[in-house]
Amino acid sequence: MLQANEIQQRYSHLQQTIGEAEQACKASQDTPPEMRACIERISREVQQAQDVMQSNDEARIVQCVDSLEDMGDEAKRISRSMPQMPAHLEAVVTRVHAELSDFKHKLH
Repeated sequence: MLQANEIQQRYSHLQQTIGEAEQACKASQDTPPEMRACIERISREVQQAQDVMQSNDEARIVQCVDSLEDMGDEAKRISRSMPQMPAHLEAVVTRVHAELSDFKHKLH
């Protein structure tokens, strides 16, 4: 298990990465609606996870990150299934997915 300060650092970085993804989706006229909705869902969940990340409750943190990582998997799946997915959006989705996966693996 990561130390509390490491969890906070990772969570803060995750918030930043997802914020960048959300901005990229909003700024791009050709963002597929499914992708926009998926990134918005992840963003909402990350904001709601703030209390959990500060709780020092290992089980809740792991469950929360697992859930977020599942959402990251969904974003990656959507990205790969859309031939018209703009390259810059695909890159940001890949970064979000990688951050979530890495966070999950560091917790387990």
